[in-house]
Amino acid sequence: MRGSGSGTDGTGEEILAVRRFWERLGLPGLVDVHTHFMPERVLRKVWDYFDGLGPLTGGLEWPITYRSDEDQRLATIREFGVRAFTAMLYPHKAGMARWLNSWAVDFARRTPDCLHTATLFPEPGVEAYVLEAVEQGARVFKAHVQVGAYDPADELLDPVWGLLAEAGVPVVMHCGSGPAPGKHTGPGPVAQVLARHPRLRLVVAHLGMPEYEDFLDLAERYGEVRLDTTMAFTDFSERLAPFPRGARPRLAGLGDRILLGTDFPNIPYRYVDQLYALERLGLGDDWLRSVCHGNGARLFGLAQPQELS
Repeated sequence: MRGSGSGTDGTGEEILAVRRFWERLGLPGLVDVHTHFMPERVLRKVWDYFDGLGPLTGGLEWPITYRSDEDQRLATIREFGVRAFTAMLYPHKAGMARWLNSWAVDFARRTPDCLHTATLFPEPGVEAYVLEAVEQGARVFKAHVQVGAYDPADELLDPVWGLLAEAGVPVVMHCGSGPAPGKHTGPGPVAQVLARHPRLRLVVAHLGMPEYEDFLDLAERYGEVRLDTTMAFTDFSERLAPFPRGARPRLAGLGDRILLGTDFPNIPYRYVDQLYALERLGLGDDWLRSVCHGNGARLFGLAQPQELS
């Protein structure tokens, strides 16, 4: 297989490896709740940021493995057998979210296997455009506390969290302090949100890296809190923020609320490496089936095709 960070899309050998992974488990494919599709000029600015080793990357070398145009990226993720994925997009300042949501409406219409994704920012009018996105069919929201540098407990967002909790629309939130801490990252602000809105379907991105155990605490306290696996357990992340071995049994106990996430295409290694990292945990095939397909399919109400024998 090709080496990590080569800047090309999946080789035939890697595609076969990914497909063998889920076929061995008897799954119809993968459900990946944390992938990035956004306007091309925005995505390329994101890539430029990673190339420049900005402070939000913790100064780490971060080669983009799947650096190609949108059509090729879509072809690659489909060849991997990902039957549902997201378009995680996010603003870094006020005035961007509504425009990004408009782009996402069109992307969802022309990409039926992408779960219609929307975003938000604490600004006047946020409740109105979040309601508009929900009415247009948004199935998941992305909130990036680190990049946006905002407090998720901001009073401007309070009615939004209530709206999304009532609508049952999940929110994938980057709220952990990895790879570099922000002013409002960490479990404290999120705990304030959940205390006010305990039914919010919050998906903690990256398992809350590096505050893994604090976010596991929140998941154990609130039945609608979930965590995605994005980058967790890979060799890259284990060097940066190793997951505590003593907490692995808690992953088993939350096996119905852990969701596959990868950060495709913005990862500095192969897609299959995330799957192998989950397998190495030794939590069993039933756990892998739930994490890699069943939990996401259930959360988003995906039709269940006949599983492979």
